Amino acid sequence: MTEPALYLPRAFFARDPRYVALELLGKTLVLNDERGQRCATIVETEAYLGPQDQAAHSRRGLTERTRLMFGPAGYAYVYLIYGLHHCMNIVSGVEGDGTAVLLRAAEWVLPQSGPSLSGPGRLCKGLEIDKGYNGADACTAKLHWLDAPALPQEQIQIGPRIGVDYAGAWAKAPLRYAITHHPEVSAKPGKAIKKGHAKGLKRPA
Repeated sequence: MTEPALYLPRAFFARDPRYVALELLGKTLVLNDERGQRCATIVETEAYLGPQDQAAHSRRGLTERTRLMFGPAGYAYVYLIYGLHHCMNIVSGVEGDGTAVLLRAAEWVLPQSGPSLSGPGRLCKGLEIDKGYNGADACTAKLHWLDAPALPQEQIQIGPRIGVDYAGAWAKAPLRYAITHHPEVSAKPGKAIKKGHAKGLKRPA
């Protein structure tokens, strides 16, 4: 099935999760279901790089829980943390990679408004994302992304991910991406994020 021209195509997600995490900043997530339409622009993400990444769920290999991460790109992977809060990832990379991008924070697209979307749990709660979206195709009318121009480098901050102290050296890897000084970013600017581009990464042509 071909995605409508305004939707981000599956090929967008079938790339290195660092590119996907970086370039989802400023893009709009759209959900359409029986609860109505909700739209929010992503302002913070984290990349998870597969089984070698000791902070990734896929570090334990292919399991019933992680099978979606090892599947084709462009599908939602939704899970519960602490048995209370849902978190939403978008599977990325090549099938079998076990890579994904966590949606950490967003802002409502006007004229819509609602509770803060700062933090992955609040994002899912505010947008009413639950396990019903686990495995959902993110290139459909029900769940899709609207494209937007890439942000200039000076508007992006990059630094370590949050809450992964157990991951050894991976806890310090610069795999969190945020829009500079945006009020919905889930950690205080300057505390855990450093300004600049991901080391060794260039925007694809």
